[in-house]
Amino acid sequence: MAEMIIIGISVLLLVSYFFDITTRFSKVPSVILLLLTGWFLNQISGLFDFIIPNLNSLLPILGTIGLILIVLDGSLELELNRSKKSLINKTIIVALIPVLIIGIGFATYVHYEWGFPFKQSLENIIPFCIISSAIAIPSSINLSASKREFVIYESSLSDILGVIFFNFATFGTAITLSSVMVFTWQFFLMLIISVVASLILAFLLGKIDHHIKYGPIIILTILIYEISKIYHLPALIFILFFGLVLGNIDEMKHLKILKSFRLTKMNREVKHFKDVVVEATFIVRSIFFLVFGFVIQTEDIINPESLVWSVSILFFVYLIRYIMLKLAKMEMSPLLLIAPRGLITILLFLAIAPEQRIPFINQSVIVQVIIISTLIMMIGVLFSNKEIKKVEEQLADEHPKI
Repeated sequence: MAEMIIIGISVLLLVSYFFDITTRFSKVPSVILLLLTGWFLNQISGLFDFIIPNLNSLLPILGTIGLILIVLDGSLELELNRSKKSLINKTIIVALIPVLIIGIGFATYVHYEWGFPFKQSLENIIPFCIISSAIAIPSSINLSASKREFVIYESSLSDILGVIFFNFATFGTAITLSSVMVFTWQFFLMLIISVVASLILAFLLGKIDHHIKYGPIIILTILIYEISKIYHLPALIFILFFGLVLGNIDEMKHLKILKSFRLTKMNREVKHFKDVVVEATFIVRSIFFLVFGFVIQTEDIINPESLVWSVSILFFVYLIRYIMLKLAKMEMSPLLLIAPRGLITILLFLAIAPEQRIPFINQSVIVQVIIISTLIMMIGVLFSNKEIKKVEEQLADEHPKI
């Protein structure tokens, strides 16, 4: 039995890898294929009466590790220098403002229309406000360099800012001036912890000469995150800060505290560390979406009652996104349609206490929003690639090879 489980997991991860490398050509996001694979395996197991244990308990664990790795991976890619100042400012605005408007706007509607407390409504809506970098970044591989860069920055910041907003919404029993002040104090305390912990981990990464070093650094990162969560601190700030420190170590070489760091060796170690994080992210993300696809019920996908809420949420999402891109003077095609929901949406939904969940904002809505938003993104990327191909053909006609 153990042999079959190991073979099954190995085959599924290889299938996931195949999906990943063929996304460039098929234009079908690997997440959709992973969800379908998981769902199909569930149907097969039911058909042949295979006994499969309840996998729902795995989702929060896989999701948390996946969240840490995805944010770390994203923050390692973010460059902080003057040449990126305009891009960073734009992406912060385009990532943050929609999260606030959609979250507060929909929560206000649910509060006044259905009578649920505003705080409870906000908790249930925020998961739908966040763009999934785990889906958006791999799907942007065929875009132009500037658009791909925008997608990387925006989706990474959306993950981070959205989770911090969710932490604030779930803090305490009510949103009051006192809770805002306490959360602000915790935020700055976490910043101090992040600075100290990030420098220590960066120092260890450069100093450890043992052949096993990247695994312990990742484990320490997860450990610090989880301990911070126990004390209700916004722990994702640490992951963001650590990734930014490592990813921009050259930009900070003038700081006195970094004088003792061997920067030449550090750059080499950071590159290897990035590779390990990318590989680990792929494995955890693949298993997460396969498991989530497995636990999806067919009725969740085709539930007409939930579909009304799913379409309403997405209409509001794309409307606000259109306005923000217009104000930021960004090209609409295909950026307007690249706003998929994914792992973090699922993870935050699972983090809501059962007694705080709103009945009509359920797993069916989550599944439909993820699938529809990912399919919309696929269509946007597909048409964008056709436009790029036409432009390339026109340029080739105008400037034929001699």
